[in-house]
This record gives sequence, structure tokens and C-alpha cells, in this order.
Amino acid sequence: MTEKSKALFSRAACLMPGGVNSPVRAFKAVGGNPLFIDRADGCKIYDADGNAYIDYVSSWGPMILGHNNAAVREAVLGAASKGLSFGAPTEAEVKLAEKIVSLSPCAEMVRMVNSGTEAVMSALRLARAYTGRSKIIKFEGCYHGHADSMLVKAGSGALTAGVPDSLGVSNSVAVETLTASYNDLASAEALLKSCDVACVIVEPVAANMGVVLPREGFLSGLRALCDAYGALLIIDEVITGFRLGSGGAQEYYGVKADLATYGKIIGGGMPVGAYGGRKEIMELVAPSGPVYQAGTLSGNPVAMAAGLAQLNALENQDVYSHIGRMGAKLAAGLAAIAKRQGLKACVNQVGSLACLFMGIESADDYESVKKADTGLYARYFREMLAAGVYLAPSQFEAMFVSYSHSEADIDETLNKAEQALKRAA
Repeated sequence: MTEKSKALFSRAACLMPGGVNSPVRAFKAVGGNPLFIDRADGCKIYDADGNAYIDYVSSWGPMILGHNNAAVREAVLGAASKGLSFGAPTEAEVKLAEKIVSLSPCAEMVRMVNSGTEAVMSALRLARAYTGRSKIIKFEGCYHGHADSMLVKAGSGALTAGVPDSLGVSNSVAVETLTASYNDLASAEALLKSCDVACVIVEPVAANMGVVLPREGFLSGLRALCDAYGALLIIDEVITGFRLGSGGAQEYYGVKADLATYGKIIGGGMPVGAYGGRKEIMELVAPSGPVYQAGTLSGNPVAMAAGLAQLNALENQDVYSHIGRMGAKLAAGLAAIAKRQGLKACVNQVGSLACLFMGIESADDYESVKKADTGLYARYFREMLAAGVYLAPSQFEAMFVSYSHSEADIDETLNKAEQALKRAA
């Protein structure tokens, strides 16, 4: 930990729980205390002492073009020069809504919010209103924000009604959430058979337990099950939306949701989220319909400008080609290093998302992922940080590759990873 980061963390620990404003920023899972970042540019971040790191956190996803992108920065400055917030409609939110609707496979209408958590919370309420049912199904290991009904894990088995996974979540809320096993259609169908379910919500790529890819037929199977049992399918594209391609995971895997939730990339680094879907469903949202949802800062003009600039830049298909190549190169290199060193490990990757799992040979569901060697990952993380590579401070998070990562950056990362793994192991 650098000297300025140490001093800043000492101050922060007296003022904020754990010294951070989001638990994912803490280093509890890997040891030590977090770095405090002063600035960022391209694929590099710089700590408070000026040390540079090749960054694979990318602000947890939104920096798909790289940090401090000129087009996004200029859009933000231009919007801010006119005022920060009006509490009234602006042209910017219309333009961003038009862009999202034009690109999303399922969204005929959208509602802007301020975070992915808000988007999910609102989409769940809407699904319950549309179907007249209260139960929802989520998948173990999939994260959908910190709304009460999503902070639920499986009980004694995947077919058990949920129990709270956080203090402060009441049992009366938890019992409405049923948990199935990711990549297991049979577990989802058993729950759909057991009661009337309003919706099934899923991360199409489970990017909050590392990176776990959907098995062939899993997402299309969920679509068929929802149709058969009268439930809505909500695809949580907060991470995959506009990252796996302009149409997100729905386009990539060829499956269409009833509702989708978005965040991260559509704000270009500003706080933003959105949910959208079929017009007949979305028109239930106030003021068109009786499902109440509001937000004073929703559609904030500065955030809208940033998001529109980023989505416009992503029309350059070279972005997806490049980040896909760099993601594949990084994943293949890490797998080869682990094999050369005789380490039990596996690397999952799709497009610009990747994860090196320590101590396991496959990772395709929560049961396999939780067997990963978190101690080895923590040592590897610390070695990489000391070498100037910034990874997520948890085994169970994704590596994000950006358009600013070059072949040379990936090569440098792999060279440092080889030495870091030798020392860590």
C-alpha cells in the first residue's frame, strides 16, 4: 500500500464503513487495504502516489473504450457547461433512449434510472404487476444488485425457498425469492412447476462469480420454460449489455428477453441504469400505468451525454473485434502459463470478459466455482499489484479488457503473470 493511500485509508476508515463506499473496493478477500486512485487514462490507472497500473477492473465494466476517452470526456464537459441537473426532461435522454431501443433486441421502451440495482428492482416490480404473481426465480451465484429480494441464497438445496443473505432482509421478502442452479434447467423447471412465478431473472454470463458461461441451450431453454409457464424472462445485461456486442448477450446468444436491465456502459462511467422491454409491459410504468417508479436524477443530462457518446463510439465495430481478440489472447496466455507451471486452474472467457480460476479445472456453476483456491488467488493478486497490474480484489470477479488495451499491454500482463504465479504458488 502506498504512503498516500495508507494515509487516506486511515482517514476513510473513521468516516465510512470499512473505509469504502462499496464493499467490492475493499481488499478483505486478498489482504491489505485498497489503493486510492488519483487519475486514469487509456488502460492505465494511477494511485495517489503516482504509481501506474495496467487496469483490468475498468471501473467494474463501464470503461469499455478505456479511461478518459476523449469523445466521452468532451460530451460530459459540454453537458456540464449547460448545468448539472434540471429535474425536467432534456433532449439528451430522448437521444439515449432512441439509441438503446435501436440496439436492444427486446426494448421497445426504456426507463432511465441511476444504477443497475434500481433497474433490477424496478423490473421485478413491473414483472409482478404484469403477471399478477409474486414469486421470482434467481440463480445461485448470479448478482443483481442489493435490493432486498435479490440478497437471497439457496437454503439446503436449489429447490428450497430463499433465506436472507444479509442482515436487514426480512423473511417475508426472502420467501418470495426462489433460487435455482445456474446452468441447470431442471432446477428452474421444478420451481416453475411448484408455484406461479412472475419472472425468472438471470445474468446471461454469470460475471459475479468470476466468469461462468451459459451452457449451450441454457438461455434458450429458460426462454422456452418462461413461455410454457407464463413467467417473464428478465435478462440482466448490466455487465454484458453493449459489451458482448451492440445487442449485448441477447444478440450474442440469440435469445430475447421480455425485460432487460442495463447499466455500466450506458453511462460511460457516470452513475446510470435503465430497464426496458415490450411496450405492453413498459406502459404499466407510471405515469402511463399504475406501477410507480421515480427518480429525481434519472435521465441526468451529464450522464445521458456520456452514455450517448460512448454508445455512438461503439458503432465502430472494430471495438468489439479488438477487445474480443485481446480477451482471447489474455485468456489463452493465462491458461498456457498455468499449464506450464503445473497449476490446477481454468480460464473462462467470452469477448472482453475473462477470469482465471485457481485450484479448479472447470467452472460452470456455483458449486464448482466455490471450490476455487482463494488463498492462491490472494497471493497472485498481491504479486500482480506489486508488478503494476490491477486486478479485481476477489477471485469471484471478472477481468475487463478495454479498447485501450494493446497487444503490448497484454504481453506485458502475461509476462508479469508468469512471474507472479511462480511466486504465489
